[in-house]
Amino acid sequence: MTSRVLILADIHANPIALKAVLHDAGEVDRILCAGDLVDYNPWPLEAIKMVEENHIISVIGNHDRDCALGSPIGYNPYAEQSCNWTHSQLTEEARRPLLDLPESLRVDVDGRVVFVCHGSPRDLIDEYVFPPPVTTRGLLREFLREVRSSVLVMGHTHVPFIEEFPEGWVVNPGSVGQPRDRNPRASYVLLTVEDSRVGLTLHRVEYDVDEVARRIIAVGLPRFLAQRLYLGI
Repeated sequence: MTSRVLILADIHANPIALKAVLHDAGEVDRILCAGDLVDYNPWPLEAIKMVEENHIISVIGNHDRDCALGSPIGYNPYAEQSCNWTHSQLTEEARRPLLDLPESLRVDVDGRVVFVCHGSPRDLIDEYVFPPPVTTRGLLREFLREVRSSVLVMGHTHVPFIEEFPEGWVVNPGSVGQPRDRNPRASYVLLTVEDSRVGLTLHRVEYDVDEVARRIIAVGLPRFLAQRLYLGI
């Protein structure tokens, strides 16, 4: 028997991209998300609803926290405007569940432990951990040892990678809703466990960027947020 786990991050209020990812991944046993359900894109409430309806288990991201609180501290002007707009769209009923998301998760998948956070094990929400060589493999291995898991999942950078070590794997599934690795397709990772053997594969999915971009502009969000979706930046 093989367990299939869909690993996501950084949905960012883009249910159109999320729908494409769910369709592409097919039937899975569990869906884990490394945070940032909202902001940047124009459907925060719809994205939250889709996460709930599909039983996606998520940690909290910095945009989940800051949009719920209405406090875009240290953001660039585009992100600040987007965070404030998203805060205005979130009902109190939507803000509280975002703030109640855990900072980390430990999930057992057929005897293999998967640790999930948005940032890093030493800063669960706010640290950016880019793939090697920006972040050394040595540091990634230290993180993996620190959390004592077979798979460490981080988000936040919107840049996907899979790094294997003797102890296990360090993974960033990239972003569903706003990729930043110069590939505009939505990104996710599929984890399989069969007879204690772990497999991890990165997948990219096309979605209707035009529709998202049109809506971004229509609601008055910065035009740059629409343009970047075409470029994957």
